[in-house]
Amino acid sequence: MLTIDNLHVSVEGKPILNGINLDVRAGEVHAIMGPNGSGKSTLSAVIAGNEAYEVTKGDIIYKNENIIELAAEERANKGIFMSFQYPVEIPGITVTNFIKTAINSNLRARNEKEMPANKMLKKIREKAELLEIDSRFLSRSLNEGFSGGEKKRNEIFQMAMLEPSLSILDETDSGLDIDALKVVANGVNKLKNKNNAVILITHYQRLLDYIVPDYVHVLHEGKIVKSGGKELAHELEEKGYDWIK
Repeated sequence: MLTIDNLHVSVEGKPILNGINLDVRAGEVHAIMGPNGSGKSTLSAVIAGNEAYEVTKGDIIYKNENIIELAAEERANKGIFMSFQYPVEIPGITVTNFIKTAINSNLRARNEKEMPANKMLKKIREKAELLEIDSRFLSRSLNEGFSGGEKKRNEIFQMAMLEPSLSILDETDSGLDIDALKVVANGVNKLKNKNNAVILITHYQRLLDYIVPDYVHVLHEGKIVKSGGKELAHELEEKGYDWIK
């Protein structure tokens, strides 16, 4: 589904990623871990198409297409979803209206008809029930006054509605208490299937107790310096990162 080949990325002339190689297949969960400043969030932003970063070398192949030159919106329309560490508040736009707009925008980009209102409402109800979201939550302004856990739950709801092929969760566990973490992880687990893939960016092994990865990769100074199975995350929790630098 996703192949990253010798990816080099800079910001304002400063190298951040220094030759990333990664293969993600459908049905897999990949966890990206590493110390602060290692390039984890940069990697997620570049896959999603953030224009603040300059790709100086390498390729990003998604579903057999090189997407290096595609804008973020084009990548989203092709099925790449990214949840943000700090979601933006949009007063006056309800959660429901936002997701309706997003879905229909995707459909128009694929030259498909907009989703009929009754079908949209049915899907919203089904996904809200799946993720145990109260209907009153959906009528609130997007992220306005939301707790950290509510913001993250809202992003998982968006993921459920958009049904992306590739989901990138950038430190989705940041600032969550254990109950909120379980809610978010439960949502991600319910949405996983053999046709989609998930990349988790995280500092902490605790998230991986609830969303079990197929592979764990450690970034250091812009490179993947070690890869392994879920047991690698436990080893990092015990030893830190110094032993693999």
